[in-house]
Amino acid sequence: MKSFDVPIIYRSPLISAIKKKRKESDKMKKDYSPALLDFGPIQIFLARHFGFCYGVENAIEIAFRTVDENPGKRIFLLSEMIHNPQVNADLEAHGIQFLQDTYGKQLIPFETITKEDIVLIPAFGTTLLIEEKLRQIGIQTENYDTTCPFVEKVWNRSEVIAKENYTIIIHGKPKHEETRATFSHAAKNAPSVIVKDISEAKELAKYITGEKSKNDFYSEFKDQYSEGFDVEKDLVKIGVVNQTTMLASDTQEIANFLKQVMIEKYTSDDPADHFADTRDTLCYATNDNQTAVSGMLETQADLAIVVGGYNSSNTSHLVELCEEKLPTFFINNEGNILSENKILHHNFHTKEDLVTNNFLPEKDPVKILLTSGASCPDALVEGIITKLVSYYPTKNSIEDLILQFQ
Repeated sequence: MKSFDVPIIYRSPLISAIKKKRKESDKMKKDYSPALLDFGPIQIFLARHFGFCYGVENAIEIAFRTVDENPGKRIFLLSEMIHNPQVNADLEAHGIQFLQDTYGKQLIPFETITKEDIVLIPAFGTTLLIEEKLRQIGIQTENYDTTCPFVEKVWNRSEVIAKENYTIIIHGKPKHEETRATFSHAAKNAPSVIVKDISEAKELAKYITGEKSKNDFYSEFKDQYSEGFDVEKDLVKIGVVNQTTMLASDTQEIANFLKQVMIEKYTSDDPADHFADTRDTLCYATNDNQTAVSGMLETQADLAIVVGGYNSSNTSHLVELCEEKLPTFFINNEGNILSENKILHHNFHTKEDLVTNNFLPEKDPVKILLTSGASCPDALVEGIITKLVSYYPTKNSIEDLILQFQ
């Protein structure tokens, strides 16, 4: 796989050594057990896969290269490049301005942009409406489009089944940038509707079976269906794709459920006549990171720490997985560890920041599971490791661990 020129400030000598060693010893990626960082009184188990993915590294490389190659030019980003506050702050520090916030709220009017300006499309992609607006201004986005290829893969899959007259069911968060972009591209080719979870999928199924009046659909799924959507005609043939950072198990549950609904409704027909085999459209990194967390959770530990942006979908799903097994703290940098007795962490369910006292148990050794989202720099993870071990009389240093993994 292609390697990218990512600023050194995001790299970590320790994490790089660990990832290199694991890759060499497990080229087929079959071992999902965590790497043990044994400091004596504190043991940290690092997930097999975590951190920057292909799409994120590609986006970061393009963004910083664009700054270097265009001194004096105004450079804009449609919205956050990725869901990591440090990276986005670094881009702003390099003079890049954001046109919209993460929810699509306009921060800088499109009317103030000229064809001489540069506009970067973030890794999530964007809607066809915004693409057209930029074209009308005269903005050339081809060299500054950082849309993740795995997001484009979903768009392509949607287009294929649309040509066979299937309606597109998108499993995703309706307000997320990627879901908005995927919905826009899907709706160009076929009737489309977004479901955010299995509960909404079950409600959608009631319109397929006729349990609910079609008129209720338009209020229940307000802002989640394409223009001109016809409940009676457009739910006869369906296929499921997803926002690439959703939980794999959730998407599979939705697809399996809706397929069974179609089989039971059209008993005498071939299931393929009513449900498209789209296969899973999650990106490789989301799959790897989620599987690695499942492997990590087989290790007996006292707590888990998940690092990433609080509006990062893929990171929140890693938190969900960990929360099922043990106390889990969702933080975005080492500064959230206030002391050996106190941690400031985020509850993504309620969107609240909480302080927990005595989060490190009084035992020897303390065992901690550690992972991060696909938009989190490795340097942040090393910073958290350094902060944690500073509270203990360790038998090994960070430098000793680097040598062990080389």
